[in-house]
Amino acid sequence: MKYRRAFIPGGSFFFTLVTENRRALFTDKNNVDTLRCAFKAIRARRPFHVDAIVVMPDHLHCIWTLPPGDQDFATRWRLIKTWFTKHCDASLRVRPNQARQNKREQAIWQHRYWEHALRDEADFERHVDYIHYNPVKHRYSSTSGEWPYSSFHRYVAAGIYPSDWGGGIMEIEGIGHE
Repeated sequence: MKYRRAFIPGGSFFFTLVTENRRALFTDKNNVDTLRCAFKAIRARRPFHVDAIVVMPDHLHCIWTLPPGDQDFATRWRLIKTWFTKHCDASLRVRPNQARQNKREQAIWQHRYWEHALRDEADFERHVDYIHYNPVKHRYSSTSGEWPYSSFHRYVAAGIYPSDWGGGIMEIEGIGHE
C-alpha cells in the first residue's frame, strides 16, 4: 500500500511515532537519552526545528518545522529511527518477524508513523497543547509540569504556559489520534 504524505517545503508538521508492540522503551532514562542523541546527530546533518515534543513510555509526539524549501521529513525520521536502533542497548532489539528480517529491519519502532501538516497558527497551538497535555491524558502525571520528557518546561520558561497548566481534565478540540 502506498501512503500519501503531505510534503510542504518549510512546513510545520505534527508527528506520532509508536514503539513496536507498544513496548515501554522510554521508561528507561538511558533510552530517552539515546533518543535525544539520535535527534541531535540527525539535526546536525539535516537541520529542522523541534517546536514541541513529549516522549511517553511507548510513543512520542512532536512538531517540527523544516527549513525553507525543504520538505523531506521522511528521510529524517528514517535516519533518527535507524540511529536510535543502532545505538540503543542491544537487549531492546527483539527478533523481527519474517517480513522485517527480509528487509533487515529491527523491531523497535512500528513501521509507519502518523503525520499531520499544520494548517495555521490555531492548528499549531492545538497540537502543542495536545503534546504537552499527553502525560496527563495517559495518567502518567497529574500536571504537564510533572512529566520530565517534554518541551513543556521550555514553554513555561518562555512565559507561554503557567507552570500549573495542564492539571485536571482537558479537552483539546480537533485532536483525535494516538
